[in-house]
Amino acid sequence: MTERDTGRGLSFWHPASLLATWFGSGLLPRVPGTWGSLAALPFAYVLTLAGGPWALLAAAGLVFLVGLWASGVYATANGVHDPGQVVIDEVAGQWLTLVPLALTPFALEPVLYGVAFLTFRVFDVLKPWPVSYFDQNLPGAWGIMVDDIAAGVYAGVVTFSLAYLIYP
Repeated sequence: MTERDTGRGLSFWHPASLLATWFGSGLLPRVPGTWGSLAALPFAYVLTLAGGPWALLAAAGLVFLVGLWASGVYATANGVHDPGQVVIDEVAGQWLTLVPLALTPFALEPVLYGVAFLTFRVFDVLKPWPVSYFDQNLPGAWGIMVDDIAAGVYAGVVTFSLAYLIYP
C-alpha cells in the first residue's frame, strides 16, 4: 500500500475518498465514527463563531448532500454496504447535534461541546428507533447518511435540554 492508496478501492486523494473519510479521520484505528465526530467539532466551532446556528445548519445540510455522493462512491468502490471508514455521516450528524446548542447563549461552551459529542456517539452507536430503521432499510448512501441525521436530532434535543440543566 502506498501513501496515496487507502488500501480500499480509491486513492486517498480521490475527492470522494477525502470527503467520505473526512480527510482521513475515518482511516484512524479502532473507532472511525468517534474520530470522525471529533474531527467535526473544530469545524462546527468555527462555523458557529462565524455565522451562528444558521451557518452550522446550512453546513450540515451541505455536508449531508455531499456525503450522499461521497459515501455512495466510496461504498461502491469498496463493494461494502456501509464502510466503517466513511465518517462524513458522523460529521453531518455531529453538526446537526450542535445546531440547537448554537441557538443558546452558551453556544460555544467547551463542556457542552463535550456533552454534544457524547450524546451523539451514544445515539449513533445504540441506534434507537428510527435510527436503526434508517440504518437497516434505506438503500446505499441514504442508509449511510440518514441514520446519523436521525441520531443527530435525538442528540441535539438531549444536548439542548442538558445545556439548560448545566447552565440554568
